[in-house]
Amino acid sequence: MGGTAVGTGLNTPENFGQLAIKEMELITGQDFRLAKNAFEATQSAEAILGASGALRSIAVTLIKIANDLRLLSSGPRTGIGEINLPAVQPGSSIMPGKVNPVMAEMLNMACFQIIGNDTAITMAAQGGQFELNVFTPVLAYDLLSSIEILTGASISFTEKCLRGITVNRERCEELSKQSLALVTILATTIGYEKAAEIAHTAHRENKSITEVVKEMNIMDEKDVEELLDPINMTGVRK
Repeated sequence: MGGTAVGTGLNTPENFGQLAIKEMELITGQDFRLAKNAFEATQSAEAILGASGALRSIAVTLIKIANDLRLLSSGPRTGIGEINLPAVQPGSSIMPGKVNPVMAEMLNMACFQIIGNDTAITMAAQGGQFELNVFTPVLAYDLLSSIEILTGASISFTEKCLRGITVNRERCEELSKQSLALVTILATTIGYEKAAEIAHTAHRENKSITEVVKEMNIMDEKDVEELLDPINMTGVRK
């Protein structure tokens, strides 16, 4: 503000920048401050680039969360089915009665747009030449758009999805007990090779790790139950 010719401030009234900012604060109710270096601010969009990068990082994390929830809720009978997402639509237009994870998909699309905006901002930030970057309009538009999109999508996703998620406890217990990954904890007790043999046997004979260990009679049954308890492995149960 007030940098005019490449940051020199030529042809502006005295204290123009400060006076303009006071008016902006009265109109918006927000706090503003002048850039410390008008030369740098006129030619560089580093601050906008950094802010957009932070939004992109948040978007990437939210995509991961949304995709995890979509997978965990897949089913109900031929998927993972560990959780239930709230039904916010009448159902699928293709499969009657099917509940689609539309809020997670909405969040994904919003985040895809934010990543696209960040790409445009990156190109605009590097497009300035010498003392002037003339691409401020697209820089401002896309940054403000990303802030608005991410805010709205996060609020909607929280209110219409996260707060209504329920857990299918029986399904979670079933999958955890059948998991071959339970054999991992046995490696420190019976050795890696023996643990691998148990895993291969369980997989080949379609049995649980607990069943195979008990059949092999290599440790006390009570110890087996305690050692291979998935909850104990997480460290949640003290």
